[in-house]
Amino acid sequence: MSDPNGLAAWLRLTLTPGVGGESQRKLLAAFGLPEAVFAACPLAVRGVIGSRAEPLFAHDHGDLIERTLAWAAQPGNAIVTLADPDYPPALLEIADPPSLLYLRGNPAHLRRRGLAIVGSRNATPQGCQTAASFARTLAGHGLPIISGLALGIDAAAHRGALAGGGATIAVVGTGADRLYPAKNRELALAILEQGTIVSEFPLGTPPLAANFPRRNRLISGLARGVLVVEAAPQSGSLITARQAAEQGREVFAIPGSIHSPLARGCHRLIKEGAKLVETAADILEELAAPLVTETPAPVAGSAAEHPLIAALGHDPCSLDELAARTGLPTDRLLGELLTLELAARIASLPGNRYQRLA
Repeated sequence: MSDPNGLAAWLRLTLTPGVGGESQRKLLAAFGLPEAVFAACPLAVRGVIGSRAEPLFAHDHGDLIERTLAWAAQPGNAIVTLADPDYPPALLEIADPPSLLYLRGNPAHLRRRGLAIVGSRNATPQGCQTAASFARTLAGHGLPIISGLALGIDAAAHRGALAGGGATIAVVGTGADRLYPAKNRELALAILEQGTIVSEFPLGTPPLAANFPRRNRLISGLARGVLVVEAAPQSGSLITARQAAEQGREVFAIPGSIHSPLARGCHRLIKEGAKLVETAADILEELAAPLVTETPAPVAGSAAEHPLIAALGHDPCSLDELAARTGLPTDRLLGELLTLELAARIASLPGNRYQRLA
C-alpha cells in the first residue's frame, strides 16, 4: 500500500485491542475505509460494534505504527489491506479474511492458487521424504506450495518446492519480522529468495500457541486444495483440512500403515470423504493441471531391491523382528543396516526401529 496515511489508519484499526476481525469488517462495511471510521462520531461507531468502540478512540499506537511503516518501506517487505488490488483474491472468498497482511518476499505468488501440504511436526523420515517429493513435482508443474514453516512435514514441503524450482508460501503464526522456529531459519531465508512469508499478526508477535490454529485457515484459504501427509488423530493438520472443506477447497490425504499413529488422521479424513492419493498425478488430475509422466518408484520385491529392504517391508520394524525375518546375526545385520542408512535407503527410528525410504 503506497499511501502512508491510509496505511496508518489501517494499522490503528487492526492494532486496537478488543477490536477483532469481525468488528473490523462491520466497521468497514458501515463507514468504508478506516480513515472514515476514525473521522466518524464515536456514538455512531458504538452503534456498530457496541462497547468495543471505546478502545478505538483511546489508543493510537503511534510508536508501533511508525515502526511498522518503516518496516513496510524496506525492500522485500509489504503490507496489503482488504482495499488493495494486490490482496490475495483467494482469501476474499473465505468467511473471515484478515483486514491486512504483512508480507516478505514476492507478493505476486499470492495471486496464484497453489496446493497446501501439511502434516505432523514429529513426522517420520519417510513422511518428510513423501512431502518433499510431492512438493517438488507439484511445484514443477507451476503450483505454489503453501505450508506453515513448522518442523516436520511443513518444512519438507517447503524444501521440496524450492528444490523443484517453484514458488512456496509460508503462512506463519508469529510476526512476519520473526523467523520461527529457529531450526528453520535457513529455510525461511531461502523462502524469501524464492517465495513469500505471510502473517496476519503484528510485527514482533511471539509464537503464541493460539496463533497457529488461527493461521491455518489462511493456509487452506490461499490454496486450491490441501494435502495431508502424516497426521495423528488430534493433529492441527486435521483442523486445516476441515477448514479447507468448509472453504470449498479440495482435501487430499496419503494413506499409511494401519500400525502407524501418524496414519490415523489421514485415514479418518479419507473415511470422511478426502481423496486418497498415491502420486502427485492424482492431485494434478483432480485440479486439472498439466500432467507429465512420473518415474515410478521401484516395486517391492523387484530385482533392484536389496534383500534386507524386502525383509523390512513397508512398516517400521524393530531390530529383533528383522533378525527373526532374515536369520542374520545381529552384528552383520547392524552393519548392513548402517550401509543402507548411509545410502538414504532406510531411516532409523526411536526405539531401535527401522523404516524403508522411497
